[in-house]
Amino acid sequence: MSASTATGEPTDPPPISRRVVTDSPQKPTQTICDVAAPEQASATRQQDGGRRRFRLGVMGGTFDPIHHGHLVAASEVAAELDLDEVVFVPTGKPWQKDGNKVSPAEHRYLMTVIATASNPRFTVSRVDIDRPGPTFTADTLRDLRILRPEAELFFITGADALEQIMTWKDVDTLWDMAQFVGVTRPGHDLVEVGPETGVMLMEIPAMAISSSDCRARVQAHKPVWYLVPDGVVQYIAKHLLYLPDAHEPGGGPGGRRSQDAPEVHA
Repeated sequence: MSASTATGEPTDPPPISRRVVTDSPQKPTQTICDVAAPEQASATRQQDGGRRRFRLGVMGGTFDPIHHGHLVAASEVAAELDLDEVVFVPTGKPWQKDGNKVSPAEHRYLMTVIATASNPRFTVSRVDIDRPGPTFTADTLRDLRILRPEAELFFITGADALEQIMTWKDVDTLWDMAQFVGVTRPGHDLVEVGPETGVMLMEIPAMAISSSDCRARVQAHKPVWYLVPDGVVQYIAKHLLYLPDAHEPGGGPGGRRSQDAPEVHA
């Protein structure tokens, strides 16, 4: 979260230049490790005589906007599964939302960087944004395996998205590329995806927050403080995202529609 002044007004979000993020897989010299903790990551990889692989969580999503539900889910899964790092991967062009407006990728990427900047275990990757064409999870995981060959991947997604998983591109290869973790809110029926997939399911209290609700609140000129990180609130206000009366089609410079399908990543 951003700091506050003595009057209680939030200050600017933390600087983002310290973060190192991935580019395309054609540039393998770059890394998505957080620059603040290379020694910690190295020590984790070497524990138990070097037999334990680096455990990398992959949080894919549209993040339009990113909210505390995403952050709590990533944190809870990281703690439960002893992940060394969680990389957030904003979708470039969501395949299931083709023809419907979403906010430009750079806005969604920067909001994600702002939201994750205070957690040394969180990083952000541009791998999906920089890849042309629709975003598919299979491509995301292939690129991350090239960039991070030392890592064991854990793909974190909403349990509701798993209901559509059999329609995803190259679904038969997904289970070999990563351990899938489905997160959902308490009381929501956990979908059965079949024991052969090995999908793990976890209940996360903060998952009751949704990006679509946050957008609707902004459109209705209602506050989203404490639903999304402080820096993201300020970013939305500065760039007039999600406002119905802004000058660009779809709701302001963010250029998005007022209603959309549930966020899934495939």
